[in-house]
Amino acid sequence: MVSMKKVAAWSAEDVSDWLSKEGMPEYIEALRQMDGHAMLRLTKADFQNPPLSLVSSDGGEQMMERLETLRLENHMEAHKNGHANGHAGGLPNGTSKPQRNGTLGRKDLRMEMVHIPIPTMEAMRSSFPAEWRKTGIAFFYAVVCFVTTTVVISVVHERVPPKEHTPPLPDKFFDLFNRVEWAFSICEINGMLLVGLWLIQWILLKHRSIIGRRFFFIVGTLYMYRCITMYITTLPVPGMHFKCSPKLLGNWEAQMRRIMKMIAGGGLSITGSHTMCGDYLYSGHTVMLTLTYLFIREYSPKRFWWYHWFCWILSAVGIFCILLAHDHYTVDVVVAYFITTRLFWWYHTMANQQSLKETSQSNPFSRVWWYRPFQYFEENVNGMVPRNYQLPFSWRALQWNRGLKYSRLDIQ
Repeated sequence: MVSMKKVAAWSAEDVSDWLSKEGMPEYIEALRQMDGHAMLRLTKADFQNPPLSLVSSDGGEQMMERLETLRLENHMEAHKNGHANGHAGGLPNGTSKPQRNGTLGRKDLRMEMVHIPIPTMEAMRSSFPAEWRKTGIAFFYAVVCFVTTTVVISVVHERVPPKEHTPPLPDKFFDLFNRVEWAFSICEINGMLLVGLWLIQWILLKHRSIIGRRFFFIVGTLYMYRCITMYITTLPVPGMHFKCSPKLLGNWEAQMRRIMKMIAGGGLSITGSHTMCGDYLYSGHTVMLTLTYLFIREYSPKRFWWYHWFCWILSAVGIFCILLAHDHYTVDVVVAYFITTRLFWWYHTMANQQSLKETSQSNPFSRVWWYRPFQYFEENVNGMVPRNYQLPFSWRALQWNRGLKYSRLDIQ
């Protein structure tokens, strides 16, 4: 592994792996031909000129902090090996043998002292600050969008034409597959499993506040889009098997009770809370099945391929069962998948590239309507968020990984 090798002996591939691990993938292309020895020699001036000046908007501050840490580790490793081997070359000023007690003389020691600035823990943490207040705002935004979606479903339900007068629209998938009555229950069970797995994984993530607000903002935006599409275009029921609740015709008190019942049941048919019709374009079940899988895969180690495949199967089977139950038109599922994946990929591309967090004519992403909220949530996040895990309790500060320990050296 890269961490077990001396930094100066790193290959160009090792440098790329380190950049990715440290959450700075934007430098990989610019430093693709640079080995460890050359990387250690980078200075602040190198980041003022192309190609490095075109990569990061912070002038290389984050990169220089990480390089200082590497230089320190490399320096300590070199001296440790020199003293351990007892080679004359490892001793300063041509000293051929160690002094009494295996130490150098004070005069020689003073000449060997090297000043290396050590980044403080506060500086290291500042790359990924928690900022729970922002996470709370994103959570509130998601709740508001979910409640608004429920209200819009109740409004749209009143406009759905009776199935006796307006039969289901033709759908190619329905022509090929007969309806399976229990399929929608499988879909919702798979969805609950994925949400549960993602919740457990999120709790165990070290940077759960940053990742949490990303999830809340994306899922809230997707449900807000859903409010718009299903309100603008009200489709007839996809099948004659639907048993829609009676229309209340302006009885707002009864509608509020129905809305509260749906919210309490999580909007699931399996809980008996979703008996309204009209929320077809696009599929909310597809949104959750797709989005939870994307977050699970993005923020779990790549070596957990079996876990990724298991979650992918849950998601794919769940989406297929939506269509197999004839509870959504195929276009509802396709549109939901397209919007969910694109929003997830766009957001994370922007979050992982520092240059895309700045408003400029050369950044077309800055023209999307949600760019200002995005900047607010991501302005203090520097680089790709590491896939690190820790226990969420008060004793999470315990060090699980061994590291170098340094003691103060007093010289009289």
